[in-house]
Amino acid sequence: MGTRFDLAIVGAGIVGLAHALAAARRGLRVVVVDRDPRACSASVQNFGFVTITGQEPGVTRERAMRSRDVWAEVAPEAGIAILQRGALVVSRRRESRELLAAFAAAPDGEGCEFYDAVHARRRWPMLATGLEGALLSPHELRVEPREALPKLAAWLAERHGVEFHWGLSAGMVEPGALVHAQGRIEADAIVVAAGAALRALAPALARRVNYRACRLQMMRTASQPPSFRLDHVLMSDLSLVRYGGFARMRPAKALRARLEAEVPSALAGGVNLIVAQGADGSLVVGDSHHYDEAIEPFASESVDALILDEMDAVLDVPRPGITEHWVGVYPVADVTPLLREALADRVMAVSVTSGTGMSTAFAIGEETVSGLFGPSA
Repeated sequence: MGTRFDLAIVGAGIVGLAHALAAARRGLRVVVVDRDPRACSASVQNFGFVTITGQEPGVTRERAMRSRDVWAEVAPEAGIAILQRGALVVSRRRESRELLAAFAAAPDGEGCEFYDAVHARRRWPMLATGLEGALLSPHELRVEPREALPKLAAWLAERHGVEFHWGLSAGMVEPGALVHAQGRIEADAIVVAAGAALRALAPALARRVNYRACRLQMMRTASQPPSFRLDHVLMSDLSLVRYGGFARMRPAKALRARLEAEVPSALAGGVNLIVAQGADGSLVVGDSHHYDEAIEPFASESVDALILDEMDAVLDVPRPGITEHWVGVYPVADVTPLLREALADRVMAVSVTSGTGMSTAFAIGEETVSGLFGPSA
């Protein structure tokens, strides 16, 4: 490790890899270190869903659109399958139908189509009866994160010469060097994209911004019959009060009031139904949101039941068997949607604190690298 690098990155999750790509595309010499032997933290514990529609208007949506385009460029080169394109938001209540119809007619709904109940079930016969309608967005894409992150790292190494050191914990960062148990890595600039480990590397910053964790409950079902195919990622009414782009619409207030009356436990658990189908026919189903300083591995059966009840209400399929349960996580802070702050001269801490890392990281990486090395030519 005697070579001096242009950029050293702590963390090989999607935020770290996004910065590595942005720097490598500019011809910079890049090294990435990660304390784990392979990607196994926040980025692989979630859906791999690159969300556009429903993102907060402004910089978050713009970052998501740019990142979506980078995913579309990189995925085929890195051998990453794009499993779904587009998002289908299903309405169960009159208030959510009014919200989705209003969204489709607004500027942020450009390209989206609203379907009434009859036409929605005609196009998607797997949808449950009794629905009010559905919004189809063409903008999204989804990858399988367990496969995509390792393939992206391997491609960065092979195609762009990014150097990876797995199982290496950074003990300290300082201007010009990343210090670890075996020595130090010299670099002109350093990005700390270490997720939960930011607390150890920048404790004062973590305390100041109230850096903590959002814990998610996730499941994978048994494979569905070949006749069942979800070409889009599926969401429901509960998503509309969590995503800022929807929640800012006028009908969202009435929808929230009805949800508080009808499903208060789901709201209290932060349940936000997302269903996506894997290449093997299984369904990835989630999720919930619980906030704490500690990342505890314990999942609640009652919260899983709330998620599955919501899936039953929008999909007309027998409840499938569950083959996997796990707890996902992403960082949150009082600074949102992004924490990006200098720890020292040319040492930046970067953390997506809004659960939108897969959706926005590539654009964030480009911004950070431009700030450290100047605009690209």
